[in-house]
Amino acid sequence: MRVGFVVQRCGREVNGGAELHCLQVAQRMAKHWETEVLTTCAIDYMTWENFYPPGVEEIQETRVRRFAVDQPRDVESFNFLSGNLQGKEFATLPQQEDWMCAQGPISSGLMNYLTNEKNAYDAFIFFGYLYASTYFGLPLVQEKAYLAPLAHEEWPIHLTMWDKFFTLPKQLIFNTSFERDFLRQRFPGQDLRGPVVGVGIEAPSALNPKAFRARYQLNDSFLLYVGRIDASKGCAWLLENFIEARKRDHFKRKLVLIGTEVMPLPFHDDVIHLGFVEEQQKWDAMAACEWLVMPSPHESLSLVLLETWAAGRPVIVTAKADVLTGHCGRAHGGLWYRDWQELETIVTTVGAEEKAVLGQQGQKYVATEYSWQRVEQDYLELFATAAAPAA
Repeated sequence: MRVGFVVQRCGREVNGGAELHCLQVAQRMAKHWETEVLTTCAIDYMTWENFYPPGVEEIQETRVRRFAVDQPRDVESFNFLSGNLQGKEFATLPQQEDWMCAQGPISSGLMNYLTNEKNAYDAFIFFGYLYASTYFGLPLVQEKAYLAPLAHEEWPIHLTMWDKFFTLPKQLIFNTSFERDFLRQRFPGQDLRGPVVGVGIEAPSALNPKAFRARYQLNDSFLLYVGRIDASKGCAWLLENFIEARKRDHFKRKLVLIGTEVMPLPFHDDVIHLGFVEEQQKWDAMAACEWLVMPSPHESLSLVLLETWAAGRPVIVTAKADVLTGHCGRAHGGLWYRDWQELETIVTTVGAEEKAVLGQQGQKYVATEYSWQRVEQDYLELFATAAAPAA
């Protein structure tokens, strides 16, 4: 069986979100199927500038086939269209599709490949509903298409363009039961069938938090953020309040950021931005941190939340993120806040023993609910009745 995984960008340097999720599933399912990731040459989701060369690359024995983006995003124009469309769910379909074209990435090479080569694949799994590679690509192969929407509460999901689109896939593949319930509420008249599969989490065989601390001279306790450093992820709010809190004697700790920055970062002695780091270093950082902090109100799963639990450390999330608070409630592995005062109270009053217990409970939750063995079996069951092998 040959399966194409379609996602907007993919590469070793893309270390989070839907893109990493897609690559990991493709790599795992390569034990059972012939898998291939179909994507663009972009690395930056803000501009979609071509970064990787077009063609085929092998990443841990998984083939990644890339196609050039036709033109980079005009960020100013896109922001203008978004401002005009936000809150106008009943804008005309042409207006909504103009926004989708501006959203991007638009790759005629990828669209042509899906059209011309669809008979060479038994199935296509599209990761993420929100981007043009999915919106324009899935209808080209809809008779063989499955969609992992990675949806959550955000203004674009309420556009009417999705009403027909969500009827096209053969089935949906939900990340969480929270996502499934949200989408069934959003599309009450549709039969949104499909399993809750999620993702597998597997910590490295050895974690070395002491080595991480020594490498970056981190003698104090530190909070950790991992992901895209973006105002829309709550990072501006986190940085502003952290810097203000550091003026108070009782808040003696640092803030370590891992990930690509798409917003200006303030200069401060206690804000340490490491940028992109190797996978082992990321895991060592998670094992070394006092808390992982997730200020993003819009998350469909959060791999780093699950990974931090797998490393045995506790998390703090915003109460605005229903999926994240739901995970914390089920796992008993983290706490949530409504404002900075509550976050600061958590950080400064919860003791070492309580943090260790939270981390251990989160670790048990991940081991039970997010094993790769379970994910692989769920995908195999989903495709048990798939079409005969392609010619």
